[in-house]
Amino acid sequence: MHKVLLSLLLTVFALPALASETDKATAVDAKEASPSQYDEALAESLGADDYGMRPYVLVILKTGPTPVTDEAKRKAMFAGHFANMGRLAEEGTLALAGPLDGVEGRRGIFILAVPDIESAKAAVATDPVIQNGEMVADYHQLYSSAALMKINELHKRIAKKEI
Repeated sequence: MHKVLLSLLLTVFALPALASETDKATAVDAKEASPSQYDEALAESLGADDYGMRPYVLVILKTGPTPVTDEAKRKAMFAGHFANMGRLAEEGTLALAGPLDGVEGRRGIFILAVPDIESAKAAVATDPVIQNGEMVADYHQLYSSAALMKINELHKRIAKKEI
């Protein structure tokens, strides 16, 4: 699952429509979408603006100050981490998650469909890896395609095995 989600994330970041700020997207000389392509109900259900975009918060999970070394506690903590991600995804808060390569202590990402960093902090605070100090989080506003909200639904249809 992590490889698929990471691949999807990389695809999203490569999209030319990606803008770091709402103002940048509105400054673009936009064309109207073809009436046969635009789905108003879908756009509304995903929280899309006129450009098919929406705000998110990108969370970068990094190695924290208190690594959990006890094997049983570590296993339970990560089971809770995955359960928490599942809960956040089911409630529509977690749009995307995946592991990183560990370079410079960066271990994973969340893209949260929340309006602001304070809301993201509240969601991330429910995760056992944060609660135990195994990881810490950096938060960044992100403006990206509202289609990210469909990743979890699509992923269920393409994964042969669960993590």
